Amino acid sequence: MAHISSLGAGIFTYLDIFTGSIPAGTDTAAEYAAIFASGTAGTDVKRMPSVREFPSIGTPANIVNVPVYGQKTSSQVQGQADAPSLEITVNYVAEDMTDFHALIDGNPKVFRFMMCATPVTEAEATGQATLAIDNTEFYFTGKVEAILVNPALTDATTATITLSAQTDFVGPATLAAS
Repeated sequence: MAHISSLGAGIFTYLDIFTGSIPAGTDTAAEYAAIFASGTAGTDVKRMPSVREFPSIGTPANIVNVPVYGQKTSSQVQGQADAPSLEITVNYVAEDMTDFHALIDGNPKVFRFMMCATPVTEAEATGQATLAIDNTEFYFTGKVEAILVNPALTDATTATITLSAQTDFVGPATLAAS
């Protein structure tokens, strides 16, 4: 698998959402990739528009700090990892966000965070199993929980989209460039 192999900003980072039926037992990168390959851009696969800020993606540490009487520092023990807080900030254009408000329906969706060295359109990233460029992807199943619009008098109006993770993160994964 060919992941991004040099340092640089995640300048071409995308969040795609699959809204169709999720096959039971989906838990590998190839199975998640197949879901997006079977989708149709704009219909059951939607790309989050105008993203300003992404959250950290991946598996969080399963370490718990435990205070110990008489010690200057806490001890660390293995514990249960909490899912990271998944809040995405977008430049809010109401016309572009109409479809996304409807996704707050309590039903699970499949999410794909894609990081690329060059731009990839929504159509190029949907309906096929491989891309013509190197990219790195993370997948998970979750829900769109909230969209809060943040009006601003001195800057662009933004919205904060809150996602919840219902499964573990799968990745980083890249299907070999075609």
